[in-house]
Amino acid sequence: MAYAEEGPPRIDLRADVNRDGKVDVTDATDTAGENTWTVGRGAVFLPNIDDDSRRCPTTGTGGRPLSDAKLAACNDASDQKVNGRADAADLARVRSVPLRNLPSDARGSVKVTSGADRSRVFLLRNGAWELVTSQTRLTRAELRAGVEFGVEGKDVIRDSAAWDGRVVLRLKVTSSSGSTADSVTLRAAPLLTHHALQNTQQLMVTKVAGNDPWAKRQRAFVKKLEKESQAAGITKPLITFEKYGDIWAQDFVEPAYLNMTGPDGKQRTMRVMLRSAQDREAGRELFEKLRGPNVGVVQAKGRDMQGWETLNSYGNLETIPPYAHNGRSFPAGRIIMGERKDGSGVRPSKEIRTMLKSQGLQDPLLLDTSWLHVGHVDEFVQFLPADTPRGWRIGIADPSAGLQLLRDAQRDGHGAKKMFSVPGFEDLLPPEETIDEALASRYLVKDNEMAARKITANLEILKKETGVTEDEIVRVPALYTRGIVGDSADPRVPLLRRLGGEGTSEAARKYGQQQFRENAEDAEGARAAAPAPTVMTSAYVPGAVNGILLSRDRYLAPRQWGPVVGGKDIFTEAVTAAYTGAGMNISYVDDWYTYHLGMGEIHCGTNTLRDASGLWWKP
Repeated sequence: MAYAEEGPPRIDLRADVNRDGKVDVTDATDTAGENTWTVGRGAVFLPNIDDDSRRCPTTGTGGRPLSDAKLAACNDASDQKVNGRADAADLARVRSVPLRNLPSDARGSVKVTSGADRSRVFLLRNGAWELVTSQTRLTRAELRAGVEFGVEGKDVIRDSAAWDGRVVLRLKVTSSSGSTADSVTLRAAPLLTHHALQNTQQLMVTKVAGNDPWAKRQRAFVKKLEKESQAAGITKPLITFEKYGDIWAQDFVEPAYLNMTGPDGKQRTMRVMLRSAQDREAGRELFEKLRGPNVGVVQAKGRDMQGWETLNSYGNLETIPPYAHNGRSFPAGRIIMGERKDGSGVRPSKEIRTMLKSQGLQDPLLLDTSWLHVGHVDEFVQFLPADTPRGWRIGIADPSAGLQLLRDAQRDGHGAKKMFSVPGFEDLLPPEETIDEALASRYLVKDNEMAARKITANLEILKKETGVTEDEIVRVPALYTRGIVGDSADPRVPLLRRLGGEGTSEAARKYGQQQFRENAEDAEGARAAAPAPTVMTSAYVPGAVNGILLSRDRYLAPRQWGPVVGGKDIFTEAVTAAYTGAGMNISYVDDWYTYHLGMGEIHCGTNTLRDASGLWWKP
């Protein structure tokens, strides 16, 4: 680049606009669009919210627990220095083109003209990173050689109305010839949730303590999960939450990620654990156990953290894989969440929804879960990889198919068969109803016809939004029941009453008391808020769609324990046919007494860390 011999020198500040990891100062590849930002082009920086040197405390003076706010306040961006080489790798680089023909009195200054309170800038000087302040001055020699800056974010984008993630960095040079300046625009990397086309790398699950039969049964589930994980080719060991005894590992955390291309040309990925917007003690273990190098934690800051709204659990957040339809493109996938469209006005946390929408890539789509007691989308819908042009299918619970299985068995003379083949547990007897009794019951058929209508309506929304056709839908037999914890006719009550009493482990008591009391309160609260009586259901037969995608073609489902006809479980046979027809190899694990009777299944009780190395800005 040539410069005039008279007048102020022409300043040229550059960032990694084309996202290849290099800030090009010898050609023009990083100049076009340096002052704008789109999903496909523009410099990116990371919110530096991990803890590379593990300096953040998890307890206070004398070992006392820190408050939630203090736990969340510490990360690599909470101080004013670069904490080692790993922390430096999290900095987005900005460079100035070397200046020639500089007057001897030339000096440079740096200013963040937009987003200053949301970011921090460092200057690489004499091999070390130095914080840029209003007093920082660049020498003539530095300007002649070219200067390198590092940019970090102090937090993720939380509300685009307050801050859209953009930071504008300006370099100004002043001399006897006058002043000149140049600016570049960067934007914080979007916080993104995972989708089913990203390979599973590790599983997470709660492992409870205690020697009572229920605790031992739950640990047996964990052991089986580990075997299934290894059989699927997952090489990393399970991450187990062991401190707080909250078995719903899907609900208190949503794994997410941030990434940008690093200076070495490789994707620089930071995992982020989204803590549920609930007053839920288990979320503290995300800070205590997982926060560290390349792992950060984000939690809500508002009043949502003071309650226990079930819609704020992350079983109520799933992600549609990437798609483009009707002029809208979602290269990183799109979030779905459930709301109660029954007139009650109950929705997931506004703060969390605002944060997710503000990332600008995964605009949450709300579905109706008012017909479900717990109200989570993972109770009826999932997304499965597929060798098709789209690359994925929708897996959907099908109550009509579940009813048809019972009717076919009854027609063929098997109505006297027991509805469930699950054995008893300790002093708890298995359910005794038969197929005839189930079909003749007051509500089962009526409630599943209602569930089928609700699911169909939600599926139509998904079809309209994504362009998915009927041929791309996997229908999985299911049945729901309106049985509510607290109802003396509900088979869950004896187990939960016993677990909530004396003589059991702390984890078992917490499970029983929590499910018996809080779920009943959630249901009654939602009913009271609704303008008309609301029927709420949960899985009658263990919900097969509430399983774990272990790999692209391997699926783990809850054992069905359905009616046995001719030596075969008719629900297991039908569920297996549905998934194998979609190209999946399916296996099963028993969760009847550990999760199913608590109104959840194995997806509710586990979580997955997935590969996040892909380029979110490319379809």
